[in-house]
Amino acid sequence: MTAKTYRNSLTVALLGLFLATSLLGCGGDDGDTEVATVEKTAADKAAKAKTDTKKPQKRESIVLGPREPYVAGSSPETERSGEDWPQFLGLHSDSISQETGLLDEWPADGPPVLWKMRVGSGYAAPSIMGNHLVLFHRQGNEDVIECYTADEKKWLWRETFPTDFRDPYGYSNGPRCTPLVTQDRVFTFGSNGRLSCLKLEDGEVLWTRDTNEEFDIPQAFFGVGSTPILEGNLLIVMVGGQPNAGVVAFDAITGDIVWENVGTDAWDMKGKPGADDPKLASYSSLVVREIQGKRHLLALMRPGLVSLDPQTGKINFAYYFRSRIHDSVNAAMPIVVDNQIFLSAAYGVGSVLLQVGADGQSVEEVWKNKDSMRAHWTTPVYHDGYLYGFSGRHEVPSSMRCIDWATGEVKWMTDEEEGAELVNPRDGASSIEPKWYGRGSAIMAQGNLIVLGERGALALVPVDPEKFSQTSRVKYPEMKYPSWTGPVLSRKRLYIRCEDKAHGGEYYLLCVDLTGSAGS
Repeated sequence: MTAKTYRNSLTVALLGLFLATSLLGCGGDDGDTEVATVEKTAADKAAKAKTDTKKPQKRESIVLGPREPYVAGSSPETERSGEDWPQFLGLHSDSISQETGLLDEWPADGPPVLWKMRVGSGYAAPSIMGNHLVLFHRQGNEDVIECYTADEKKWLWRETFPTDFRDPYGYSNGPRCTPLVTQDRVFTFGSNGRLSCLKLEDGEVLWTRDTNEEFDIPQAFFGVGSTPILEGNLLIVMVGGQPNAGVVAFDAITGDIVWENVGTDAWDMKGKPGADDPKLASYSSLVVREIQGKRHLLALMRPGLVSLDPQTGKINFAYYFRSRIHDSVNAAMPIVVDNQIFLSAAYGVGSVLLQVGADGQSVEEVWKNKDSMRAHWTTPVYHDGYLYGFSGRHEVPSSMRCIDWATGEVKWMTDEEEGAELVNPRDGASSIEPKWYGRGSAIMAQGNLIVLGERGALALVPVDPEKFSQTSRVKYPEMKYPSWTGPVLSRKRLYIRCEDKAHGGEYYLLCVDLTGSAGS
């Protein structure tokens, strides 16, 4: 069903009453009203089925990023100045925000929670453009794309697609990929391989592609988990198709395929672990950076890194980088500084710093270390010659640490317990709570790292290569294990998506005010 913005106030009131009394396990706490599945008529379903056929679209430019810098009180969409967070890891896909005016120290009970709500399952972070917050989650047998106002969580529109995805390892069956939001479009990539384009204003479906049906894709460990990226009018996706559709570029306006490339022959895998493994897709999201004066699309795939020309798909170079263990993944994104690329993975792999050749067609190892940083799923944050991140495959004894970019030397690490604690092999959880964070996520703003540990600890850690310190720490009641989705910061509001697995898999989204005052 094509979602529409309801303008008639009476209709909105009646719809809200209906939704509040017909929730499918997604009701809010303390009087919060949530949007539930609206039953569709046969005619609506027939209309929805047509959305799988691509609609011709007028040629136009899609621009990722803020429309205009907002000045507090000057825009009807938001009362606060600040940045958009329109894609995975923020405006520049690096977990760094340029926002100011944030608290440097939090109250003992934490910054105030502006609003919270129960949401469906999944690990996809919300994305924010202006005052539009787009949430991608699963309720029942449907993947749900919803839009709310970021400041007050007022519901704007909703679209659903059927899904029967089941995680082979028993993790969440919801989406992993964060929505990609532009000035007027929303792109999503579901765990079952459905790629969709919708209008940001009202949720109208413009086109969809079922990549699992269209491409020969070996079964993944945990479903689809690499978030697409937009380069001009190209939506570039790590599809993982055999034999040579590891990465595919789609026309963002029409959904048509522009180019496809990358097979296992991109890497010299003879005699190496994984030589007979047909899997190409990883859980590392794509990134485009300028290196040696040229735009490079970097994809850390299951066999390793590949650089492509984002406009043509032509391969520049490839670097083999994967674990000897079959049940393993690459998940952290490549980090680029000047003409160097940093890669990291768990499962006994470690890290490497690569120097790209002057012609942009080759790489050489600057240093390689199996122990200094073993990033499991979160990408470290780079600042002034140092990397700050989380190292380790399991909750204990994983640690937060800082390493030197140029040498890989560990500058500091949290002193987690090293005891022989029992670890659940399925999710890496230890039998006791870690001393600090276990594994986690971090974003940088105003000289601090905002850290979210996997047990729900939220902390403020100064960016300092000389020593570790924790300025503030809080744990809201809804934040339990596993809090694996990275936090989002937009206009001084922190958005946290977390799960309480111990209580039947309850999922929450919290909006926290980092100015310290809800009225500021």
